[in-house]
Amino acid sequence: MGAVGSARERDGAGVRVGRGVVLLPLVLLAACTAGPSVRPGIVVNDGGDQAGPTSSAAPGPAPLPQLNPPNAGRSIWGPCSPEVLEGITATPGIELTCGKVTGTLDSPYAPGRGGVRLQVLRAGSGPIPLVVVNEVDGLPGTRYAAQLAARMPPELLAKFSLVGLDRRGTGNSDPIRCVPEEVRFGLLDADPRALDLEGLVDQARTAGQQCSIALETRLPAIDTWRTAGDVESLRISLGMDKLHAIGHGEGSRVLSVFAERYPDRVGRMVLDGAPDPNEDAVVALEGVAAGADATFAAFADDCAKRACELGANARQALTEVLDRAASSPLATDDIDLTPGLVLRAVQLGLADRANWPALATALADARSGNPTRLAAAVTPLVLESEEVPATFDATLVTRCNDTKSRLSTEALTAASKDWNTRYPLFGALTAEWLAVCSPWPVPSHPVPSATARTAPPIVLLATATDPVTPHTATEHAAQQLATAVLISWQGAGHGALGHSPCATEAAQAFLLNGTTPRDGTVCPP
Repeated sequence: MGAVGSARERDGAGVRVGRGVVLLPLVLLAACTAGPSVRPGIVVNDGGDQAGPTSSAAPGPAPLPQLNPPNAGRSIWGPCSPEVLEGITATPGIELTCGKVTGTLDSPYAPGRGGVRLQVLRAGSGPIPLVVVNEVDGLPGTRYAAQLAARMPPELLAKFSLVGLDRRGTGNSDPIRCVPEEVRFGLLDADPRALDLEGLVDQARTAGQQCSIALETRLPAIDTWRTAGDVESLRISLGMDKLHAIGHGEGSRVLSVFAERYPDRVGRMVLDGAPDPNEDAVVALEGVAAGADATFAAFADDCAKRACELGANARQALTEVLDRAASSPLATDDIDLTPGLVLRAVQLGLADRANWPALATALADARSGNPTRLAAAVTPLVLESEEVPATFDATLVTRCNDTKSRLSTEALTAASKDWNTRYPLFGALTAEWLAVCSPWPVPSHPVPSATARTAPPIVLLATATDPVTPHTATEHAAQQLATAVLISWQGAGHGALGHSPCATEAAQAFLLNGTTPRDGTVCPP
């Protein structure tokens, strides 16, 4: 076990002090060491809390609550339909059941009124529900919960059942369909290296207009603030006095807002890879660009060590694929891969370290003229069917509804050029989100910054090399949450839970036994 330290303030006992936070006794776990560590013109966010009063306790963190079983009542669980089980691989010994929960739509045009049907899936039969919230542009929460359950230790599943929630507008929770296919491709398949921000803004304006027409008053209700209200509706339906939950990536922001809105209902929470809470999107997204480039560098090093199909220079191989796609799109039966779609496919592949060999194979195939594997990664993003919408639509609406920053064309171009120089693989691609949301008006009351001063301890897991929620982003989220405890995994990929034995053991001890890990704990690669 290594020496004890932290980048944040500590007293002699090694606990965090800051912003009026009461000192928390923390325990260092074995196997770890301690060390340093908006809205569219088509959308109006009232920003008010429609949920009524919450805790009236004096400022200061609450104690970690006990694991009480759900209150007796009507069960929401039954067999899962084929559409919910689509893409889920059954894991022996883990039972899957499904249900529906009704949340409040809460559009600013009808505050506190309306309904939204939410799909949930329970993985396992443990007596205590552990809600799982995934990021809006990732797998639906139901599928992610099933996958996560397969990676969790048996001891955890003996106590908890993982309850995955499809966020409003995604999966089987009233999914969004509002962007015409040609506009969707126009937003996603352009070559970011061309730095054509004006053309992107024009496409984004059309997308916003079409979503306004298709969704009407529902449009401004698709955001993180109201998704936190959906989580509260789920807590009530589960019969839980406190919410025990795991957030993954941008899904961690939903739970942070939940803790801000309902601090007296927070149970044991683990946030795996939280995004940067900075309201300036330029600051937050620059970290993503840096993290994505750093993760590709780690992938290239791993590729060279394994003598993979890409040879000793994976970056050169990617450049060859991008240049080939720029001169003539790489055709498949379903879509034609352009540079923008190639980069998105690679960024998705970087997220899971276990899939890096498959990503290398996909890039090698594309370089040889067979882009099928690479195209499969982004097909769900851009193509829809009668049964399944394209995932981009819900991502667009949610991200732009959550985003406060709006930049001029000059500022957009400057940021894109700067990032393309400093982060030559993913800089310009990341900067496109600044342009995509620019036609949407600024929210009059944006989602508040979450500090959750009276919530119990909340554990945050950060990954050193993460292409989606970089370490600095999760560290900033931990600095803002008053009762946060930060664990840093010195690995690569998106998220530590189920990938780092040290981080997983720490999260399990916290969830099962109430053992709060030491703030600043560092887990080896």
